Amino acid sequence: MTAAELKKLSVEELNKKLGDLKEELFNLRFQLAINQLENPMRISAVKKDIARVSTVLRQFELENTKA
Repeated sequence: MTAAELKKLSVEELNKKLGDLKEELFNLRFQLAINQLENPMRISAVKKDIARVSTVLRQFELENTKA
């Protein structure tokens, strides 16, 4: 998911997406620990998605404090 797509979402949707991504990262790490992970590159992709969502949420937060 790109940053432009994330900016179109509401804050509630972003918070839900962030929770889902964190849960997915937890599951991927668990699969890695028990050697059932098929695609190890998915972990880094999910981490980057979490960072993108967090960045967009922070931008919304900063915009609201300026207004």
